[in-house]
Amino acid sequence: MKQQRRLAVVIMAAGKGTRMKNPSIAKVMYPINDKPLIGHVVDLALGVGAVKTVVVVGWQKDSVIGYLADKGPSVVCVEQSPQLGTGHAVMQAESTLEGFDGDILVLSGDVPMLTGATVSTLITEHRESGADVSVLTALLDDATGYGRIIRNGEGDVTGIVEEKDASEDQKGIREINSGIYLFDARKLFDGLKHITPSNAQNEYYLTDLLGYFWKGGGIVRGVTAANPIEIQGINTLEQLEEARVAMERR
Repeated sequence: MKQQRRLAVVIMAAGKGTRMKNPSIAKVMYPINDKPLIGHVVDLALGVGAVKTVVVVGWQKDSVIGYLADKGPSVVCVEQSPQLGTGHAVMQAESTLEGFDGDILVLSGDVPMLTGATVSTLITEHRESGADVSVLTALLDDATGYGRIIRNGEGDVTGIVEEKDASEDQKGIREINSGIYLFDARKLFDGLKHITPSNAQNEYYLTDLLGYFWKGGGIVRGVTAANPIEIQGINTLEQLEEARVAMERR
């Protein structure tokens, strides 16, 4: 049964966090409520039943690896060096997940407010729909700066348009890409072999992988988070404080 498929999680946690303004600390090691950001995300992965959690580390990796050492044998760290985009980050997990058959949830190590209930909804809807990939979305009053979700009449996601490429009509779309995805494992790693760094940054992006699925007639589903604050990433000290307050209220 689809509902009994195994789950693995890949957490992208290699970033420097330049806007945090302290290069001596890995961004994912900044604390909220006495727990590093990465701790919240790994605990979420364990809480939703991941049989393997692969944390992709990079900047100040030793502190992250040391912190996660007591999370148990199902949590494994792999290094991304150099750091060549989100698609490249997930590529680093392939050897660790070799032979894994099931679904792979891709999370960001700096998104600590995501709840197990929302992830469970994403997993259930993904499996029931039979999609190649499902993306978690959110509805924002002001979507400025985010990639906009384009859907067809059946509700399938048919495009993600970045702010700089969006038309005026597309800029009016309130549904945005959270950067959180759920893939069939085999389709994920097969698809990653077909994307190229065809951009100014010379990096591999997961959104390019969605493009590969679309070109091949694949199905991409969008599942909207009930509360948009759950997908908020932490990029500044101000956002860290806002998240701390929000989590205490919750």
